[in-house]
Amino acid sequence: MRLRKRPPDFVLFLTVLMLLAVGLVMVFSSSEYVTMVRYGDSFYFFKRQLLWALLGLVGMFFMMHFDYYRLKRWIGPIVCLGFFLLVAVLIPGIGQVVNGSRRWIDLGFMNFSPAELVKICLIMFVAFGLSKKGEKVEDFKDGLLPYLIVMGMAALLILLQPDLGTAIVLCGTIFVMFFAAGAKLSHLGGLMGFGVLGVCAAIYLEPYRMKRFLAFLDPEADPQGTGYHIIQSLYALGSGGLFGMGLGQSKQKFLYLPENHTDFIYAILGEELGFIGASLVVLLFIMFVWRGLKIAVTSPDPFASLLATGITCGIALQALINMGVVTGSMPVTGVPLPFISYGGTSLLFTLMGIGIVLNISKYTTPR
Repeated sequence: MRLRKRPPDFVLFLTVLMLLAVGLVMVFSSSEYVTMVRYGDSFYFFKRQLLWALLGLVGMFFMMHFDYYRLKRWIGPIVCLGFFLLVAVLIPGIGQVVNGSRRWIDLGFMNFSPAELVKICLIMFVAFGLSKKGEKVEDFKDGLLPYLIVMGMAALLILLQPDLGTAIVLCGTIFVMFFAAGAKLSHLGGLMGFGVLGVCAAIYLEPYRMKRFLAFLDPEADPQGTGYHIIQSLYALGSGGLFGMGLGQSKQKFLYLPENHTDFIYAILGEELGFIGASLVVLLFIMFVWRGLKIAVTSPDPFASLLATGITCGIALQALINMGVVTGSMPVTGVPLPFISYGGTSLLFTLMGIGIVLNISKYTTPR
């Protein structure tokens, strides 16, 4: 039986608003030159991101007041819809090809990424299923295998786009949920080993991924080719120093650093705001994880606890991968920085997920 409603977690709410504000400022600062050159409007990406932020906030407030318990009846249909869209995006004429990847469906007024919907759908699906299993989660065949199959199907469809980064985020999130649900460490160890082998195979079997991995090991071997992104990103971070060059004063955004308003926006942030600014963003994400997991631990039922864990850790894992790529700690992969990078679908579903966590926080046990 759930407790009486309390106000939503204000610290989490404020942290998300601060990250969102930083993101809007950095989207404008990092894209003003490229949008002036391409579209004749330095506010082009900023206005679009602002619109998505407003829509996302509406979605967040809606989910904050939509009883999370009622989500259970919608899990089946939205998972089926997510898989339908994952298949549809692979069909020529429906899926839109951008930079060699078929990840978006052009709806005319917007580009929609089905993978972003599927991530939140599978988190709800796995949270609901594992919460009903109870101690049976320790049994691999009856406890974990059904959800591994569904996760594997989704990851395979995402890999066909191709999008290894999103597939890793999805699988990593579900893995954390297995751990939180009480799966055996021996099962988790086996799954981790299998996952590492799968990632290695995905890199080895795709030539462009293999080139990126080799560039990660030695960017200077091909400074004008596969190592270019990493080198320019490190130049940006190094130029920022301790205090940064000043907001709007980036040099790398003048068409030197590719994807400077999406996947590599954190490099521009470090260049303009310096080590201190970049560290403050990291601290905001740490604050976000702390509050999200605190809500998960004090949640009134297993479904709410696993749901909050999945949403929180999914966003945190995505942020960790993005920052790892930007700092040269991981091979280049196309994963945006939550709340910060330009991207409408990602921002919309991320904020809606936060709305669910804030909704759960209203029923947590006070401590």
